Amino acid sequence: MEVDRSIELPAVQQEGTTSSPSPELDILEEYVETVKERESEAKLKDVNLDDWLPITSSRTAKWYYSAFHNVTAMVGAGVLGLPFAMSHLGWGPGVAVIASSFGITLYTLWQMVEMHEMVPGKRFDRYHELGQHAFGKKLGLWIIVPQQLVVDVGTDIVYMVTGGQSLKKFHDLVCNGRCKDIRLTYFIMIFGSVHFLLSQMPNFNSISGVSAAAAVMSICYSMVAFFASVLHKHPAAVGAVDYGLKAATTAGHVFGALNALGAVAFAFAGHNVVLEIQATIPSTPEQPSKKPMWRGVMAAYGIVALCYFSVAFGGYYAFGNSVDPNILITLDKPRWLIALANLMVVVHVIGSYQVFAMPVFDMMETVLVKKLKFAPGLPLRLTARSAYVALTMLVGMTFPFFDGLLGFFGGFAFAPTTYFLPCIIWLMLRKPARYSLTWFLNWIFIAIGVALMLLSPIGGLRQIILDAKTFKFYS
Repeated sequence: MEVDRSIELPAVQQEGTTSSPSPELDILEEYVETVKERESEAKLKDVNLDDWLPITSSRTAKWYYSAFHNVTAMVGAGVLGLPFAMSHLGWGPGVAVIASSFGITLYTLWQMVEMHEMVPGKRFDRYHELGQHAFGKKLGLWIIVPQQLVVDVGTDIVYMVTGGQSLKKFHDLVCNGRCKDIRLTYFIMIFGSVHFLLSQMPNFNSISGVSAAAAVMSICYSMVAFFASVLHKHPAAVGAVDYGLKAATTAGHVFGALNALGAVAFAFAGHNVVLEIQATIPSTPEQPSKKPMWRGVMAAYGIVALCYFSVAFGGYYAFGNSVDPNILITLDKPRWLIALANLMVVVHVIGSYQVFAMPVFDMMETVLVKKLKFAPGLPLRLTARSAYVALTMLVGMTFPFFDGLLGFFGGFAFAPTTYFLPCIIWLMLRKPARYSLTWFLNWIFIAIGVALMLLSPIGGLRQIILDAKTFKFYS
């Protein structure tokens, strides 16, 4: 904030005059004191704004908050699409892609945790702040913010679709054909209505209870999906399960594989909120935040491994290339258990939506207060956050293409922010020795991430076009 310095000073007298200098000195001292007071007020307002913004308003989180938030951010809609991704890749490539993505993203997540406080006395509380430190204030903002927004907003749109689909599946299973059919659009609206209330929670720590419940639900429905799949009695002989590629043509194989790569990239999405999560943990020189944060990340990745590998391989083992884009949509027996699992998905994506929405709320409120001069407070928060929920709900109702959205968003934005931007920033700031193992690893991961970014959106966009051919809006 600029300080108004437009206070007139007295004209300086010519040499040789006999007037006493004390009045002028008094006015000068008053001017200096006024400037100091206004500078203090400006700094205080900035501090108060940080105390109000959702990312920095509370720094009292424990290590297990990190575990909750990371599990909630990662084990979501993506895990339900992994068996479908396997059906486009086959056993060998599918296992290789999912396992290598697990290793790469764990490494890049470690990099981000380490870089959170790489400058003594300073914390990079937001992804774009780290980007600005590496690329410069303006360029870093333009590189990071658009991609992070696409990731966070895109994920929330997919979760609107996922929540609506799971609610509809729950309704259909419970009714068992006895109830009137209800459009998916209405279920998305029901799911979205919950977020008008939850979006008013002030910061990350305030949603820790919701996030913890979501993390528990993600483990539960993943295990339901796994055990229901492997115990599933296939209508034909077990040997009749077809593990060939899902598509029937060469073009279908290629585009399906590209879409599958994007779906896998989408599944590893926690990096887009990791610095924001770490910002909620207290830090001192003796106990930096990276120690409890990494403890939480390791706990989260243990759960990720359990859920991802079991669901991906178990679902594909049971159904082969006949699996649906959402494994829980494929399952229908035992009816009560699958209905319960779909309800668990609803609870989980409620928490996931809020975790990805929180950085967006932080950006929106920062711009509205600092640039557009709105007063921070409840009216601003109520209006801005409600508008965001309404927007993601409208887009989700209009384009509920689960599998295509996974592939498109996964490649277009998740690949950069998850797979290779942390490596680029690490090379720029940490400067590992050329041709060292770390140097080679980072460049290999950058190449993989760039390939994902360029290729997988093609498959996702094609899948959206195919789905749109038989789709009726708001049906």
